[in-house]
Amino acid sequence: MTETDAAKLDIVDLGTQPYGQILDMQMALCLKRQADKIENTVLIVEHPAVITLGARKSENKLLTDEDVIRDQGIDLVRVGRGGGTTAHNPGQLVVYPIIKLKSLGLDVNAYIHSLEQVGIELLQSLGVESDRRKGFPGLWIGEKKIASIGVQLKKWVSFHGMAVNINNDLSIFEHIVPCGLDGVVITSVQEETGKAVDMGGVKEKLVELCKRAYLSPLRGL
Repeated sequence: MTETDAAKLDIVDLGTQPYGQILDMQMALCLKRQADKIENTVLIVEHPAVITLGARKSENKLLTDEDVIRDQGIDLVRVGRGGGTTAHNPGQLVVYPIIKLKSLGLDVNAYIHSLEQVGIELLQSLGVESDRRKGFPGLWIGEKKIASIGVQLKKWVSFHGMAVNINNDLSIFEHIVPCGLDGVVITSVQEETGKAVDMGGVKEKLVELCKRAYLSPLRGL
């Protein structure tokens, strides 16, 4: 396989898995992708309740004592991705693309734009209109945030990715200042539409969108 071979994409549905375990998997896959031992890969997963702290300490803001958070069965993990504090729990759909950007002719900005576009179109398919906000990563519905994006690159291979709130319990966000942004209201598809969504159907749509985005070069975005 060569760097210009963008014709293959492995998409793996991991069900519900602990955050730390999937982080280790991402790191291992990132190394393999750097060495062209695997194709571009997308992991789809839900996580048990966890709060993650990003690389920028100034953006890592907890509103609850760490021991209290852990006593509520919520794990705390420090990671190296961009962005600040965020949270994951069941009913939130997380996508981790392990993509060699040069294999698709993408620079960093175009890659992040492509990830945002996947999220926007996924939410549109669920009857929710979202958009980007300049200078504020993630996807927004007015002043409310519905998806978080934090990526990291090693030798032009991406890992970490995007988390989209579908049916998850939003009370977990009461423990944090999401992404270091004071006063941000977090929302979900269920909150916006008033009804729960079948996660199986959401995953099917996500697979379709990822294939469209990462099986061919994204230029002109």
